[in-house]
Amino acid sequence: MLMGARLARLMRAPIPKIFFALVIMLSCIVMSSFSASDTEILIKFKESLAHSKALHNWDPNVVPCEGRNRGNWVGVICFNGNVRGLQLENMGLMGTIDVDCLIMLRCLRTLSFMNNTFAGPMPDVKKLSALRSLYFSYNHFSGEIPDDAFEGMGSLKKVFLSNNEFTGKIPSSLASLHRLMLLGLDGNKFEGQIPDFQQKGLKRLNVSNNDLKGPIPASLSKMDSNSFLGNEYLCGPPLEYSCKSPRRRIPVLRIAIIVMGVALVIAVIAIVFFIFYFYLKGQSSSLERTSTLNEQNGFVASHPGQVEHISAENRGHTRKAEHGKLSFVRDDREKFVLQELLRGSAEILGSATFGSSYKTRVNGQSIVVKRYKHMNNVGREEFHEHMRRLGRLSHPNLHPLVAYYYRKEEKLLISDFVDNGSLASVLHGNHNEDHPALDWPTRLRIVKGVGRGLAYLYDEIPSLIAPHGHLKSSNVLLDDSFQPLLTDYSLAPVISLDLAQQSMMAYKSPEYAQHGRVTKKTDVWSFGILIMEILTGKFPENYLTQVHDSNTDLAGWVNTMIKEKRTSGVFDLDMGRAKNIKSEQLKLLKIALSCCDEDVERRLDMREVVEKIEELKEGSESEFGEYTSSVTNDQDVYTFRGV
Repeated sequence: MLMGARLARLMRAPIPKIFFALVIMLSCIVMSSFSASDTEILIKFKESLAHSKALHNWDPNVVPCEGRNRGNWVGVICFNGNVRGLQLENMGLMGTIDVDCLIMLRCLRTLSFMNNTFAGPMPDVKKLSALRSLYFSYNHFSGEIPDDAFEGMGSLKKVFLSNNEFTGKIPSSLASLHRLMLLGLDGNKFEGQIPDFQQKGLKRLNVSNNDLKGPIPASLSKMDSNSFLGNEYLCGPPLEYSCKSPRRRIPVLRIAIIVMGVALVIAVIAIVFFIFYFYLKGQSSSLERTSTLNEQNGFVASHPGQVEHISAENRGHTRKAEHGKLSFVRDDREKFVLQELLRGSAEILGSATFGSSYKTRVNGQSIVVKRYKHMNNVGREEFHEHMRRLGRLSHPNLHPLVAYYYRKEEKLLISDFVDNGSLASVLHGNHNEDHPALDWPTRLRIVKGVGRGLAYLYDEIPSLIAPHGHLKSSNVLLDDSFQPLLTDYSLAPVISLDLAQQSMMAYKSPEYAQHGRVTKKTDVWSFGILIMEILTGKFPENYLTQVHDSNTDLAGWVNTMIKEKRTSGVFDLDMGRAKNIKSEQLKLLKIALSCCDEDVERRLDMREVVEKIEELKEGSESEFGEYTSSVTNDQDVYTFRGV
């Protein structure tokens, strides 16, 4: 019936379209009937890869594509029961991409291996002549790409080779792809001139941060100028540099003289600085507890303070922030320049894996500057775009980004200072009359606020697998009314993958430990750990270890206490033990355990978690309940039994 309806629709179409559609449809059906199955092909392909534990559910006993569009294997995109695409991203894959094996997938149209660790020359993708989309960005491919590398790929529309180590000329066969719409070649070492792309449908091209030279083809003169930045000897529209008076290299001798002069000036400044420093040190011991951003950052002398403000009206169209400028992403803050930021003394708040945090004052306003040294995962333009994206976020439970500074070696993120500090310091610090422990109503309000902030991130940034990615108590700030403010959120796209795997909470989840991947429910697991920390007052081992260990983590301890019927020993005594709130505390504990289920399929999703938490009350009027646990089929089942 389905095939008949499809043929009936085709019969009403023009003859050439009928013929083309029938050929495609029948080729997928016929070829799959007379060749190896998709299962056999993919299993053989997997064998060519190294570090392929992320493909754990590629089971030869399970059909990868079942029904029309259902995919049973991770990273396999299906259409009409056939493999339509492979989306194997962020999996740490290595080895060889066996193109000869993929040729047998006759319906393959999309191939994405972004954010892996493939190395070596460009795979011979022209053998996959029916491909429409190709994504190889953020790997370690290197060497020259053959000039005919894309010859015969008449259906190819999207090609992304960004942030690899390709050298040589841009292959001219790219310019012959008549259907090409999007092309990303930025962040490589391509040299020579840009081919003449005449495709009328070419919407976006990016060749920034290469070693290209010569005039930009007239056909590309209407493109965004940022697509050509970082190529010293490119000229012509849309760049400001005219090809009639090209920039010349400064003679080597002149460069040497300049360098020596600069070094001499720096040496003199350093001597004066140390004399002045030791003089002040003798005058005030308080200087021993502070540091200045001038001491901590090597860019002070070489980058004059400038400011670029991106207003709400033109934020999406304003020229990208230039190197060395502070870029503001909010309209409701008083602006300042980089020199003002560096001029004041700064108190070191802490140092973590990602970098250090400082408190300083500018124009009478206390601000926090976070200095990152490991945000080298993306190029300059991608970084600017992601920061503007974060700047557009606005929610009562998100700590807003105010401004940022970009430099290749390091980045600064600037936000307002919050007096009450982090949830971690309030939970685990010393308590006294001036700093009492958090009571139950306050803790529940914090949990609800965190949930609302997470739900907002899931709605606003659905493209991120883990919209927060680094949720823990030290990344939850508390304002004057003890409302939570999430910080350090959505930074995974701009942090190197190696560092993220070592440090970010998302990569300490059970699913990453078992299968080498994060999912849309990974933030839910982090939220569950945070709720248990709030309820128990215990510091989670998860924050300190690099890998998930169910035998030592907080969720494992809570489960053990419940199975041993020692539930009363779970809750933090400092939050109070009123009889009419115990049932609500137990309900919240049950939600937290559901968030930390090691089986991702059984784990609640974020929307369900927030809805359940919103139903809880700060002071329940319900009857006092006893929390019990039973074990059924090796799975904990938690119930309430009224007394």
